[in-house]
Amino acid sequence: MSFNCDVHTPLYTVAGGRPYNKAGLKEWAGLAVLALPTMLLGLDVTILYLALPALAVELQPSSTQALWIMDAYGFMIAGFLITMGTLGDRIGRRRLLMMGASAFAVASVFAAYAPNAEWLIVARAALGIAGATLMPSTLALISNMFFDLHQRALAIGIWATMFALGMALGPVVGGLLLAPFWWGAAFLIAVPIVIILLLTAPLLLPEYRNPQAGRLDLLSVLLLLIAILPSIYAIKEFSKAGLTPLVLVTLALGVVGTLFFVRRQKQLLDPLLDLKLFASKTFTAALFILLIGLVGVAGMMFLVTQYLQLVAGYTPLIAGLWMGPPALMMVLAGILAPIFARRIRPAFVIALALMLSSIGCGFLAQVDPLSVQVLQVVIGFSLVYLGLGTIAALGTDLVVGSAPPEKTGSASSMSEMVQELGVALGVALLGSMATLLYRVQIAGVIPDGVPDDVSRALGESLWATTSVAERLPDGILEQAQSAFTQGMNMAAAVSGATLLALALISAVTLRHVKAVGKESD
Repeated sequence: MSFNCDVHTPLYTVAGGRPYNKAGLKEWAGLAVLALPTMLLGLDVTILYLALPALAVELQPSSTQALWIMDAYGFMIAGFLITMGTLGDRIGRRRLLMMGASAFAVASVFAAYAPNAEWLIVARAALGIAGATLMPSTLALISNMFFDLHQRALAIGIWATMFALGMALGPVVGGLLLAPFWWGAAFLIAVPIVIILLLTAPLLLPEYRNPQAGRLDLLSVLLLLIAILPSIYAIKEFSKAGLTPLVLVTLALGVVGTLFFVRRQKQLLDPLLDLKLFASKTFTAALFILLIGLVGVAGMMFLVTQYLQLVAGYTPLIAGLWMGPPALMMVLAGILAPIFARRIRPAFVIALALMLSSIGCGFLAQVDPLSVQVLQVVIGFSLVYLGLGTIAALGTDLVVGSAPPEKTGSASSMSEMVQELGVALGVALLGSMATLLYRVQIAGVIPDGVPDDVSRALGESLWATTSVAERLPDGILEQAQSAFTQGMNMAAAVSGATLLALALISAVTLRHVKAVGKESD
């Protein structure tokens, strides 16, 4: 490992007597550099939420294509994160970070100028593969820069906050860019960020590679993709069409891929994913909380951003600005949660935050379908974001901190995989749930004599209905908006119940973890 600490910082020792230097100015400046790609990845998860109606008018995607435009990015990140985390341990984490950032910028340009929906889906998938190189590299490098437990917890909290902040600011930035520019400008923001990263990374970031790591097992990579991608596709299709033969086939393929992948890892001396990590109760419980928590929060984010634009009628800019207060709440939670966790056990900090998120979902579940209640929506979603900031900061620290140093890359990639998977599944499951109720509600009010293309738009989704609003009979748009709000109500109720149950699970499964800096029971 090649790593130079700041010579001006005092020398300390950790348990077992191994010396280390507390992080100095160079390390904190390096964290600021790592924050750039981290925020960029968060932005790309949600920046299209407000751009979707404008994109729909120009590219005319089908309902299925629209979901793939939103989901392809997160699904491909989830599919490749473990592979890229392990690859970084082999070729160098800083090197992989810079290579991936360059590829991300190129894919962003292709996405910005996509001439049709198919091109944009492919570009979003390429962005996901490139993004998979960035997440584990940034998080694993933090473990090479911050050895003091308090400093590391705060650094990971800031790192997680930057990713969550990127997710929260995605609609805001998208709204600001859509006002003077076209929807493709939402992707071009990656280019200047990547240029800054490439110029500063060699100066401020250490390099790390595991000299004992073996060759990357390509068969494991293939089996992992077979395990993850068909499973995700099966979940998406089930949420839309029910238990069809296609769902059964793809789900079976995913299960078979998972079984063969696990078997392969047990046979390898240097596996792609060290399954021994799951022997840690802290590691496993924190991953579960991250996954389920992100499902609930991300699904509601997708619906709330649509509500502000399609029901409240705000422009992308104004709708994005309304997302500012929730973003602020999330930032405060991400920074303050590690500080509270120095005195209070992380289990109870996480549980309290998730309970507040559940209350926020209760506000969203009671929004009146017959009137616009923006303030109630924003207050409710601000509470939801408290949970996001907390679990992103403390959950990630628990995952990385429970792994041995040589497995940090693998643990980091697992943490990021479940978060990206949670975001993608949240959009797919809660979005599809809301869409299903919308279709049931709107089916009975489509009047006779409406042109076929208008009728199809009405039956698909509210964003499709909005694209043909000038051709709708009087009162139909209002009924479609009411149907969408009812779908959001139901999704919020499900999400709230899930987050409340997750709070109880956190209090039970993580109660053995003491406050940060103290040994666990």
